[in-house]
Amino acid sequence: MPGSVVSVTLVADLKAKEVADRLEAAGIDAAQVHYGVRAHRLVYRTRGVRGEPTTASQLVAVPKNGKRALRTVSWLHGTTVYRGDVASVNERSTDRAAALLFASTGRAVSAPDYLGLGEGPGIHPYGHPQATVTASVDALRAARAFVRREQRTLDRNVLVSGFSQGGPATMMVGRALQRGADPYFRPGALAPIAGPFDLSGFEAAAADDEIIRSSLYLAYFVTAWDRMYGLYDTPGQAFRAPYDKTVESLFDGDHKSAEIAAALPATSKELFTPEFLDTIRSPRGKLRRQLEALDTTCDWRPEVPVHLYHAKGDKDVAFENARHCERQLTANGAAHRLTDVGDVDHNGTVRKALPLVVRQFDAAP
Repeated sequence: MPGSVVSVTLVADLKAKEVADRLEAAGIDAAQVHYGVRAHRLVYRTRGVRGEPTTASQLVAVPKNGKRALRTVSWLHGTTVYRGDVASVNERSTDRAAALLFASTGRAVSAPDYLGLGEGPGIHPYGHPQATVTASVDALRAARAFVRREQRTLDRNVLVSGFSQGGPATMMVGRALQRGADPYFRPGALAPIAGPFDLSGFEAAAADDEIIRSSLYLAYFVTAWDRMYGLYDTPGQAFRAPYDKTVESLFDGDHKSAEIAAALPATSKELFTPEFLDTIRSPRGKLRRQLEALDTTCDWRPEVPVHLYHAKGDKDVAFENARHCERQLTANGAAHRLTDVGDVDHNGTVRKALPLVVRQFDAAP
């Protein structure tokens, strides 16, 4: 059954001071830490991109505060190419630190690795809308089943936040919960951070080398979407030689980002054929239809507050992406705010935003 627990592994048992030390090492303000935290890696049942049974992993972190009833946070991570860099596996990851922060303030945290990362089988279906939602909602179900074993309960109103890829994921999971994807859980508040809400514009900017790490971002997107949707008949239609012989194998989940970056040219114009870059700049047909789903993740009316966080200093995901989401929310009459966290880079954005999200969640009903 989706959401049922397959295995549980204790990965952290920290005192409050140890949590604070972890956060400070990650560059995150630790002033809000109140409790120690126990964290487990859960493998749970879910569904794949075609609805087939599969498994995924997540980190579940709970406060050591003795309280039985816990507020619920779903933390949705950003772009990750190496399966070992997710919160349930990498104790030094920013996503592990984010989960520890939320848990140390008295909340239970479900931090899904998504499909094909962590201990999940296969290759991550990067950016697949339904797979993102099902893995995240089933993770919440598994977290609820797990804490029941310790005679604890999760609040049904889920405080959802996520960074980068997790920004649109936050909005998709919130929308799914509002529409009844689970009979128990509902959205409580939404806090997306530095998300590429205009994915068409983001990929076009990568095609024009207007963002940092453009070739890596675009290659990850293209190889993943070719596996899911068939963007080219042969790699040579998309990638220049000699990269057409190697690119697909780099994005198998077993290569670290530094390895991939070292194996790719610095720019998209060196990696891709001119014709394929034109396809990314002006998508048509199947690609256009699939992109539409990820250009409209904010195009609905949440019944709970939405607080967007971004940084004008972000050179990976432009601040205009937050404006794109803001315009869609405004058109739907949704309550929302946008906070610029300052002149920091992409990863700095999440470090600056996380304590602000904690305060936002403190005020959530």
